[in-house]
Amino acid sequence: MTSKEIRHKFLDFFSGYDHKVVPSSSLIPVDDPTLLFTNAGMNQFKDVFLGKEKREYKRAASSQKCMRAGGKHNDLEIVGQTTRHQTFFEMLGNFSFGDYFKEEAIAYAWEFVTKTLGIPKDRLYATVYEKDDEAFEFWKKIDPALEGRVLRFGEKDNFWSMGDVGPCGPCSEIHYDQGEEYSCGPNCRGVECDCDRFSELWNLVFMQFNRDENGKMKPLPKPSVDTGAGLERFCAVMQGVHSNYDSDLLKPLVEKVVEISRKKYSPGQEGMPHRVIADHVRALSFCIADGGMPSNEGRGYVLRRILRRASYNGRLLDIHRPFMSELLNTLENIMADVYPELKEKRKTIESFLHAEEESFERTLDTGLELFEQVASKVEKSGQDVIPGEDAFKLYDTYGFPLDLTQIMASKRGMTVDVVRFGEELEKQRQRSKRSAVAETSPISFNLRPEAHVEVTKGTTFTGYREDFTETLVLSAAEDSVILERTPFYGESGGQVGDKGMIKGEDFEFEVTDTKKINGRIIHVGKIKKGEPKSIVGKKMRVEVDISRRNSIKRNHTATHLLHRALKKVLGEHVNQSGSLVAPDRLRFDFTHFKAVTSEELLAIEKEVNRKILENLPVRPESEVPFEEAKKKGAVALFGEKYTDRVRVVRIEAKDSTPENPRYYSQELCGGTHVNATGEIGQFRIVTESAIATGIRRIEAVAGLTAFELMDKERSLLNNLSRTFKAPTEEIESRVEKLLEEKKLLERELGKFKVGSYRAEAKELVDKAPFVEGTNSKVIAVKVEKENREELLSLADAVREALTSGVATLASEINGSLALVTIVTDDLIKKGIKAGEIIKEAAKAGGGSGGGKPHLAQAGVKDITKIEQVLEAAQKVGRSGCLNPTSPSK
Repeated sequence: MTSKEIRHKFLDFFSGYDHKVVPSSSLIPVDDPTLLFTNAGMNQFKDVFLGKEKREYKRAASSQKCMRAGGKHNDLEIVGQTTRHQTFFEMLGNFSFGDYFKEEAIAYAWEFVTKTLGIPKDRLYATVYEKDDEAFEFWKKIDPALEGRVLRFGEKDNFWSMGDVGPCGPCSEIHYDQGEEYSCGPNCRGVECDCDRFSELWNLVFMQFNRDENGKMKPLPKPSVDTGAGLERFCAVMQGVHSNYDSDLLKPLVEKVVEISRKKYSPGQEGMPHRVIADHVRALSFCIADGGMPSNEGRGYVLRRILRRASYNGRLLDIHRPFMSELLNTLENIMADVYPELKEKRKTIESFLHAEEESFERTLDTGLELFEQVASKVEKSGQDVIPGEDAFKLYDTYGFPLDLTQIMASKRGMTVDVVRFGEELEKQRQRSKRSAVAETSPISFNLRPEAHVEVTKGTTFTGYREDFTETLVLSAAEDSVILERTPFYGESGGQVGDKGMIKGEDFEFEVTDTKKINGRIIHVGKIKKGEPKSIVGKKMRVEVDISRRNSIKRNHTATHLLHRALKKVLGEHVNQSGSLVAPDRLRFDFTHFKAVTSEELLAIEKEVNRKILENLPVRPESEVPFEEAKKKGAVALFGEKYTDRVRVVRIEAKDSTPENPRYYSQELCGGTHVNATGEIGQFRIVTESAIATGIRRIEAVAGLTAFELMDKERSLLNNLSRTFKAPTEEIESRVEKLLEEKKLLERELGKFKVGSYRAEAKELVDKAPFVEGTNSKVIAVKVEKENREELLSLADAVREALTSGVATLASEINGSLALVTIVTDDLIKKGIKAGEIIKEAAKAGGGSGGGKPHLAQAGVKDITKIEQVLEAAQKVGRSGCLNPTSPSK
């Protein structure tokens, strides 16, 4: 049975039991700072389990893309070592939101496994949490074939939680016995053993609690069910193979690695690099397709580690070039029909992989060099253990996983201090945890108990159709107000929050910002008149700052035009990766792998302004089914959380008709927009820059701000016109003429300086005596120079003037001593080197330096040491001339 058939049968099975089949959510969690990656099917339903969100269905099923490479659930270090672990995998799951519970969940799972898939019952075991008598009894009565194979285990094995905080509860697992031949031996611990005999197929989690930041567990509003079954493990069982890597989901990728490397695959340790590469390229491709980007922190750092781990394993197979993108066709053949984003984002994935691999090639060589230095030092000390601190430095700075350092160490007959490494790693984790808590702590508002009524529902947003209204106050404090309904837009989707006023009899509140938190719109600001407790439960008039709102609308619609223009000019690989929409400017981050040329920027700017002049209608449409919107071409933006029904903002194309509607741009967007593009007025790009590998940023202005920029530029041109006493159209030629004149003057000045350096050099050489018994001269003097360039020019002139000799020149530059030493060619042939001389001279002043045999440079911070420095230079220089085979003695 193929993976496609298993996936299809699973979703069909639960659809038949009234489950809503829900698409996989992104691997990059939205609005959940507790997770680096989506690690379970239930992640997208977290707020439903917590009672914060309601869906139109009480039962759901999905095949969810998952990553376990960071945080509580992290399989990265053991990928490739076992037959059943991957960083990326698909989790088949069924969910009940306060509907059915343990008995039905167990019955559904047993029916699907034994009847739909037909897995032999005598190969199956069930486990339950040791205190969960209810689940134990359900399993005992479901099938006599399970007699003696329902086992109890403790919290470590049978109590599930999504992370350190969040929904959790006891769980029940179904395990498959692969056969005694896969046992680790006579001491095998059975189902709880980590060997390859027993494979966990399905985990049924009975969500009963929510664990808070202090570790306390509180009952959830309604007990629910969250299950997860690894598709790869089901495939291995149904396809009669022992390893997930022999299933149709991974085997073609392993075979492609064999083709690229020309290294035979082995299911044992020798095949570990093949497995690592197959898994890691798959994981990276899906993460990048979902908007993840390798970087030096957080989620991006994990992705960079995964990529570097794959790259190094390529080295172990003698692949010494960027190669990962060569696996993408194979990956598409396996999975792109189910996950079309692999094809849609192909160019982005390829570009990221190639750029990161090339970068790591350079880093890898530096890291290997560091390892060799550390290993040599350990060997010279008579030891055979690589210090944990050094192993951690390789891990933290160069992306070397511990197993990579261990492999390199074992090749030299050495081991690694893994205990100390673990201690350093834990220190880093604690630092990261503290940083993450600081960065992701929720905004706290002073909603005092005596100044609010119980808020049990979200605020109704009315700002799409009105700028002011009268509404009921639900909660109020000195710095915040919550209303029953509001026209104020809460900051989200890159658009800043609205400002304005809340007014009533004897009460005024100035809104300086608006936040959106858990469905509630929080009006942040300060009281201008009255007391907060006096307005709770009363109606107030609320007014948005309309002028500011209109400026935001212009900029927001301009970002949609810009997004489409970027795709048109640069290519369809361009995708938004971040934005800011403010009243005075807009910022747009997008995927692209080289600087945008000035010609391209001009073409983008012209394209946006052309669409503004066409005055295209802007047609927002709410309550569109998410899947329907995507099928019609609406662009879903990275970093946004979408519900089953979404709002689509469509900008009509010029040739659109009611009978044949066509759109220039379609995006899923909750922001506020103009009615037609002509309201934007004008669009101007201000800057374009790089912010990360493969990520560019455009900052721009629209509307009145664009006109103000134009006025400034016009004023500048007028001032230049007056300065040059020429019409504006002649300014460019005047400036070019001035620059040419400047170059001529600089050349003349250069000639003068060269003559000056030669005269000064001749004077220094003429004054210097010959070293007794030789025809060589040694010069060690202080000179007055403005900068190092002047000092080097003089040194060159001295070398040219000297027939034979050594010269060290010192000058005080920017508060320290700059030194230059030169040696003539005849003395270089005798073994005298400028680098060795300057090292000794600088050492006398507590400095350091070096260079080539004919010229070297150094620096000394303490300018009072100039006499010692010049004396040392003179001494070493004379010694070199008298004893040319040993210039530094």
